Amino acid sequence: MNTGQAASLRGAYGLRLSGLEAAEELLVPVSETAPAYEIESEVGRPAPDPEFVDDDRGELLLRSGGRILIDRTAGKVSFVVPHEVRPDELVHPYLAPAAAVIGRWHGRESIHAGAFAVDGDVWGLVGEREAGKSSTLAWLAQAGVDVLCDDMLVIDGRTPFRGPRSIDLRADAAERFEGGEAIGVTGARERWRLRLDQAPDGHTLAGFLLLSWGERVEVRALGASERLQRLVPQRGVRLEPTRVEALLDLASLPAFEVSRPRSWASLPEAGKRLLELASTPTAGA
Repeated sequence: MNTGQAASLRGAYGLRLSGLEAAEELLVPVSETAPAYEIESEVGRPAPDPEFVDDDRGELLLRSGGRILIDRTAGKVSFVVPHEVRPDELVHPYLAPAAAVIGRWHGRESIHAGAFAVDGDVWGLVGEREAGKSSTLAWLAQAGVDVLCDDMLVIDGRTPFRGPRSIDLRADAAERFEGGEAIGVTGARERWRLRLDQAPDGHTLAGFLLLSWGERVEVRALGASERLQRLVPQRGVRLEPTRVEALLDLASLPAFEVSRPRSWASLPEAGKRLLELASTPTAGA
């Protein structure tokens, strides 16, 4: 492969992807050594058989209907969905669960989380559904912070991989940030897509910031047992880890719960506290 070809390789989540050229602006440059997968989709109504993942294949159910077929040997991810799916929808949000399974095959861990980088350190931003994760990432992006991913953080050791270059917002958040392109119902909900700039590579995972709702903006450091207890339910694949030590290593990283009231007025203060934590050299001590 020549230098020009290598420079044009694109993907996400540490994977080299083909079949998504029509949505290339959402992808990131990747190495030619990254696991390569072809992405395809077809309209159909697959039988609602149970999900499974083994060492070579995986079949996952989509919340919006349909099925993901992942073939490790063939290097192919096939989406069978009852309706047409655009390439940009395949990149985000449909690709994330497949990336988590493929990552597991390669000894990687994955967390349902966004991530942002400060001074070369990456912090995973974890939150339950409707905990304000995407709106917090949008605030960070508009503040000039490098956002690595929106909703799935794939990690090899302590090396995080960049996700698609977008954040998908709900209607109120898109209105608040005066940005985001309406892309209709994608996945299981209506979305407004905020495009992200390309983020630099080569970062190191420094820790996790867990979002919650509270009466005021507060920060609380989490102990070792609580870190593990809070991270395990957010794993991208709910199967025994292929490398238990990798999960324990993630749980050994510093983690803080950052709570704020359910009001837009509290977001700037909470965002500044997040940046203070991410910028403090002693945070990981």
